[in-house]
Amino acid sequence: MTRRGTNISLKSYEDIFTTEEKRQETGEQVVMSPVNQIHEFKNHPFKVLDDEDMRKTVDSIREYGVLVPVIIRPDGNGEYEMISGHRRRYASIMAGKKEVPAIIREMDDDTATILMVDSNLQREHILPSERAKAYKMKMEALKHQGKRTDLTSCQVGTRLRADEELAKQTGESARTVQRFVRLNNLIPELLDLVDEKKIAFNPAVEISYMKPEEQKEFYEAMEIAQTTPSLSQAQRLKKSSQEGNCTAELIERIMDEEKKNIIQLMLGFVRRANGDHVSAYAAQAAYFIIMSFIPFILFLTTLISYTPLSYNVVRDAIIGFV
Repeated sequence: MTRRGTNISLKSYEDIFTTEEKRQETGEQVVMSPVNQIHEFKNHPFKVLDDEDMRKTVDSIREYGVLVPVIIRPDGNGEYEMISGHRRRYASIMAGKKEVPAIIREMDDDTATILMVDSNLQREHILPSERAKAYKMKMEALKHQGKRTDLTSCQVGTRLRADEELAKQTGESARTVQRFVRLNNLIPELLDLVDEKKIAFNPAVEISYMKPEEQKEFYEAMEIAQTTPSLSQAQRLKKSSQEGNCTAELIERIMDEEKKNIIQLMLGFVRRANGDHVSAYAAQAAYFIIMSFIPFILFLTTLISYTPLSYNVVRDAIIGFV
C-alpha cells in the first residue's frame, strides 16, 4: 500500500506479512526506540533535506505514525546507529515524536554499509554526489568482504570486478558506476556545482582527473568567466593536467574561449537588429545581461514542469536562439 505524496511506503499487504514471518523466523522484533538514542550512520552519504517531500512525510507521521520500522544496530556505547530510516527519524523529530518503531539488528560494518546504501538507493531523487559516495562506500565494503574490487576507474573499458556486480544490482552500466566513483575526486566546490546542474556529468568526470590545486584554479576561472565547461574543454584540461602543464593561465584561456564565442554570437545578433555600428561592448553587455537570467529561468521551469533543467540546457537554448 503506497501513500501518494509521502516517502514512507509499503508495497503490499503480502510484503508486510512476509516480512513479519521472516522476523519471527529470525527472532527479530519491532521495538519502540527513543529518537535521541539513535545517531546517523558514520559518513552517511545521503542528505536529509527539509524540503516539500519532507514536510509531507512529517504530516504523514504526525497523522499515522511511522508505518515502516527503521533498522538500527547497537553502537557498543548503549545507543544505536541508524542503518535505514534517516529521513523517518528526522521527520519523527519534526512531528514531535519521542520514539520510532525500530528493528535492532546485529551486523558488522561492511554488512551495515551495504544495507544502508541499498536502502537509500531506492529514493526517487538522488544527487550525483550522493550516488558517487554511496557507490564508493559499497564497493569498499564488498572489497572487505573478500570480493574483487579494483577501484581504478576509467572512462572507457573495464575488467571483471566489483563495479560490474554493483552495476547489475543498480541497473547501471559498469562504466557509469566507475564514472560516478570518479566524482569523489572533485573538490567540494565543484561537486556542489554538479549537484546544482551547473557542470554537466561528463565534463565533471574529466575534470576529476585534475589535481586538487588545479581544480581550485579551474573553479576560480569558471567563476570569473561566468560560464561552464563543455566536454571538449574538460578533456583538454584533463590532458594538460596529465602532461604537467595545466597552469592558471591555460585554464583561464580555455574557459574564456566559450564566453568569447558567445559574445561574438551576441554581437552578430545585435548588429543584425541595429546595424553594423554597434560595438563589441554592447554585445558583451548583452551577454552578461542574458546570462544573468539563467538562474531565474532554471527556477521558473522547475516550478512549471517540476522537472529541473541543467544550466547547460538553458544556456545552449539561448545560444541556439541567438
